[in-house]
Amino acid sequence: MNFIMPTYARLEVAFNRGQGVWLWDAQGRRYLDAISGIAVCNLGHAHPALTRALCEQAGRLWHTSNLYRIAPQEELAEELVRLSGMDSAFFCNSGAEANEAALKIARAYGQTRGVVEPKIVVCEGSFHGRTLATLSATGNPKVQQGFEPLVPGFIRVPYDDLAAIAALAERDDVVAVLVEPIQGEGGVRLPKPGYLAALKALCEQNRWLLMLDEVQTGLGRTGSWFACQHENVVPDVMTLAKALGNGFPIGACLAKGEAAEVLKPGMHGSTFGGNFLACRVALEVVKTLAQERLTERARSLGERLLAGFSARLEGHSHVRAIRGRGLMLGIELDFPCARLVEAALKKGLLINVTASSVVRLLPPLILEDAEADFLIHTLSTLILEA
Repeated sequence: MNFIMPTYARLEVAFNRGQGVWLWDAQGRRYLDAISGIAVCNLGHAHPALTRALCEQAGRLWHTSNLYRIAPQEELAEELVRLSGMDSAFFCNSGAEANEAALKIARAYGQTRGVVEPKIVVCEGSFHGRTLATLSATGNPKVQQGFEPLVPGFIRVPYDDLAAIAALAERDDVVAVLVEPIQGEGGVRLPKPGYLAALKALCEQNRWLLMLDEVQTGLGRTGSWFACQHENVVPDVMTLAKALGNGFPIGACLAKGEAAEVLKPGMHGSTFGGNFLACRVALEVVKTLAQERLTERARSLGERLLAGFSARLEGHSHVRAIRGRGLMLGIELDFPCARLVEAALKKGLLINVTASSVVRLLPPLILEDAEADFLIHTLSTLILEA
């Protein structure tokens, strides 16, 4: 009997060991992990520096609660603020919780401006989490189905459509815009160059908060520490999770300026958020990403993968687009391609399909050139034979 709620359609494979970019199943078969636990394991599996940090902290102190100062939390906040250009951080346990904090900041900010029913602009095709508020902000009706009534207070516009957002300037109830720098679950969709910078200017002009969901794009994934840095944009609010803990649950909501001042004691909190274990691991993640220059590595590896897939697949009748930035890539096909996931599994490759017809690749940032070439060859062959 299976005692787990059927919230996932799980593949019939169970892993019991990982090392670097590779996973091994119970039968000893090896698989290249090109999805990184959904953009989580940027440093791969069983990284020795993270193992040492976790074990050392586990033997010292796990949890005291946020009723007291937590030194690793303060160190991590300082480091993230330094890297991002933000002012302060709130720590939680997941990307959904980080986005919940962002939404509460936006509403509280609106209240300080005298907006009784503040509205937040969100995008079609977006994904911000599965709590009721983040679910309501998400632009995917399939994810929302069965959970109505949704939380009110959101205005939805097309992604990468600055004019649609500018058209809301006459409203007096809009207080913030929440957007992903690159839509992940929406199909690895990149906006036009200059979109984020223009959106930042529009938000400043209207006194709206620009809130960037960097849960999937942050921590080096796109070839910079944060995807917004490709356009030198510093938002008012930025959310992080996934790669921040390399598999250990932790999320962060960073804020700047007025947005950093609206939450007061008692307005928000988290029992486990920012505890000793999570923050010690996250500090080691940030330190290792910097020491091994993995943001630069993600940039060059991304170029290698895009060039390799383009050489093999461009012009193929079923390939609509090959796109990405850094190690966040999507290959869009002209047919629903979920079956490729199991086909790749049989070849020792872990991939993901999102938006029905987009093969999404999120390999660890420690991927070697030969492993990248294996990924290109194996996946291209499967697509050409599909």
